[in-house]
Amino acid sequence: MSLELPRCQSDNTTRCERCALHARCLPLGLELDALESFAAIIRNPRPLKRGEALVRQGDTFESLFVVRSGSLKQAVTQEGQRDQVTHFYLPGEIVGLDGIGEAHCYGSVMAMESTFVCELPFRRLEDLAEQLSELRGQIYRCMSRELRNDQRMMCLLSGRTADQRLASFMLGLSERFRARGFSPYRFHLSMSRSDIGSYLGLALETVSRVLTRFQQQSLVTVAGRELTINDIEALVALAEEGIGRHSGG
Repeated sequence: MSLELPRCQSDNTTRCERCALHARCLPLGLELDALESFAAIIRNPRPLKRGEALVRQGDTFESLFVVRSGSLKQAVTQEGQRDQVTHFYLPGEIVGLDGIGEAHCYGSVMAMESTFVCELPFRRLEDLAEQLSELRGQIYRCMSRELRNDQRMMCLLSGRTADQRLASFMLGLSERFRARGFSPYRFHLSMSRSDIGSYLGLALETVSRVLTRFQQQSLVTVAGRELTINDIEALVALAEEGIGRHSGG
């Protein structure tokens, strides 16, 4: 069975208590009155077509966004080099935290498929967080997770083989889908192999070669964009080889 990500209500309602991602989003733990105050600052869910930009690199930072359905990627343009994919965002994850300190968008964020996002104007969010300590704490926790993910990414790219990088990447996705109530063993890869290569610092040909080897070893099965993990223990052992315990995604 293919993975079905949660979709917006047909009336584009922003009522947080009705959202399937409530338990993974910023208002987690808010009481009903506070939840209604939070919902009141959300701009109507914004639809994005595949390939459409949510923000462009260098744009003025004005809002955070929560992925409500679909998925996004962030890519940073560097002079004289190919664009570098730095993040993939799944439902319930927050886009834009890296723009808060510099007041501009660090990279361009684009939809990898049909996607809806909830927009949170940052000034209004700040004002509300001053009144709601639970919300302020949740924002801090989200920022902490962002820092940890950046640290894990640095470890992932430091002195590791292509096989270890791809195994760790798959396990990270598996954990993120599990945390959202989906199967950790079978999920849709909305990102292209080229994007995966850019994210992992690998050539497209290397990604394809490693995927083929993983299938020959019966670690995974890939059918189009559908990935099935057949032997997660072996995948973990490969990711951890020589580096200590894998830290998750």
